[in-house]
Amino acid sequence: MSSDSYRPMRHALRHPAVLAWLAAVGVLLGSHIAAAQTAPSGTASAAAATTASATLQQAQASGPGPAAASTPAQPAAVTAGWQNGFFVQSANGDYRLLINGVAQVDGRFSVDDPEPIINTFTVRKLRPSLQGRIAKYIDFRLTPDFGNGTAVLVDAFFDVRFSNALRIRAGKDKTPIGLELLQSDPALLFPERSLASTLVPNRDVGFQALGDLGTKVIYSAGIFNGIPDGANSVADLDTNNGKDLAGRIQLQPFRSASTPASPLNNLGLHLGASSGSQTGALPSFKTSVGQTYFAYAGATADGDRVRVTPGVFYYYKSFGAFGEYVRVQQDVVKGATHLTFTNSGWDVSSVFNLTGEAASSGVVQPRSGFDPPTSKYGALQLVARYAALDVDQDIFTAGFAAAAASQTAKQATIGVNWYP
Repeated sequence: MSSDSYRPMRHALRHPAVLAWLAAVGVLLGSHIAAAQTAPSGTASAAAATTASATLQQAQASGPGPAAASTPAQPAAVTAGWQNGFFVQSANGDYRLLINGVAQVDGRFSVDDPEPIINTFTVRKLRPSLQGRIAKYIDFRLTPDFGNGTAVLVDAFFDVRFSNALRIRAGKDKTPIGLELLQSDPALLFPERSLASTLVPNRDVGFQALGDLGTKVIYSAGIFNGIPDGANSVADLDTNNGKDLAGRIQLQPFRSASTPASPLNNLGLHLGASSGSQTGALPSFKTSVGQTYFAYAGATADGDRVRVTPGVFYYYKSFGAFGEYVRVQQDVVKGATHLTFTNSGWDVSSVFNLTGEAASSGVVQPRSGFDPPTSKYGALQLVARYAALDVDQDIFTAGFAAAAASQTAKQATIGVNWYP
């Protein structure tokens, strides 16, 4: 086809009436975009649409005339900055991308003789994270982990937000049971979670509903593949047909937005639980430096598994504390012997911010960020913890425990954290 075939179209596009109509369509679209970004209610949006419609009618009625001058539409403003990581988002916040991460380098040294572990430095965690929002109502998170010389997928999920009271989450995330386990990694008081947290599952694949019921109640509940105590889903595939139902509820009965805050404002209660029928692998328990102190011998899961974990937390001014109790009942089989065992653990952790920052379950925000030339050095925090885990005595009596297994483990930890 020769280029002459396109001449009628070029002439048509230069026709004044057509130009006026195209300009009016541009006004209409621009009005809708502006209304969507700035209108506080449906009334303002409708007014913008009415104005654009009137403009279109005038253009159609004007007939041939001088070509209408069209102003190219300006792209919506994009903002960027730093808020718990680098973010970039659309002007109205409907689209947002947040880039952050967690890195943890440990030194693991034993004071026992003989030494039960190899003294070493290690990259415990290296987790870049992408989080964001798509089309206002869909949130997502993608987090791999390159620590310990391996590459695994830690978080991979998306939320559909119907309201603050209801979100539907699909993918891989923390199982909503344990109080301490649900704290984010940057907010942990210690390099590793307590012994009690090794009795609850970590990250698993499934679907859950979660939300905030006002300012005093937080809930989450869902169905998951089901993994052993203290474990993470690695292959992200189930190994049997059983599934776990899991959920938790958190209540802060005295929480209020009034000023000054009541001393009981940040007193909260937590209750988590799970139930399912599982077969296959059983857990082993390790210390915070990776030393295995309990394992089963030739036994597998074979039936019901029920977990319950009540907890309590309290934060006031620079002081904070939380504690929880975990109880797990598991059906186990070894050869032709079927038994039900119950393991339990508990922990109490406390924190005091020496530089006066408010204590909370989140990350400390220093009053004075790290700036040595102005004698500002960040926040200093004192922490302490005691925890214990008890394995059912019947496991040893029945011969289900490995030869070198220990029935009880205790953990006492003190430390100082610095936040630049």
